[in-house]
Amino acid sequence: MFPETLETDSLVLEQFGPDHVDVYELYHLFAETREDVADAFEYVPQEPYATVKEAHEQLLEAESTWNDREAAQYAVYTADGKLAGYTGLFLEWDRQTGRIGFILGRPYWGNGYAGECATALTELAFDHLDLEVVAIGHEAGNDRSKRAIKTFVGDVGGQYEGCLRNWTPIGDEVADHHRSTVTRTAFLDARDEQR
Repeated sequence: MFPETLETDSLVLEQFGPDHVDVYELYHLFAETREDVADAFEYVPQEPYATVKEAHEQLLEAESTWNDREAAQYAVYTADGKLAGYTGLFLEWDRQTGRIGFILGRPYWGNGYAGECATALTELAFDHLDLEVVAIGHEAGNDRSKRAIKTFVGDVGGQYEGCLRNWTPIGDEVADHHRSTVTRTAFLDARDEQR
């Protein structure tokens, strides 16, 4: 149902699962022992990996949600084949909506990769899955994601929807979540204008 591979200008997105991703490469990118990994997980409702087993379990879970048609999750690879992180389109079929999420390793920030992932997943949602709305958001205080999402939303004809208070459990805290959306019609109109 989902394409195993998506390509952007700078990235290759491959199905996020145990048969497609090197678990050791994933673990080493997001291991709790890395000095820069705390930055990547500061606003994410997940902890860095304590063991290779945890990384493997996440790959198994991603494969399960893929097979159940609940989420299309992808490993994000740079043009030179390095694992930069992972992204996903989480489906709410009854609402005709897909939610985009992603996490990139600290060495891969600032390259426009988040916007490329979001655009690829939005195209998947509208061109392939026939959804009506794509949602993307960030947690309060995550200014880097806020800027990336604002740029993406502006490029694709979306809009800021508002703040969901006490929405995302992160560690011992519950963060406010800022949500933006784009409709199929607005996305297609924006894409036509860019051509």
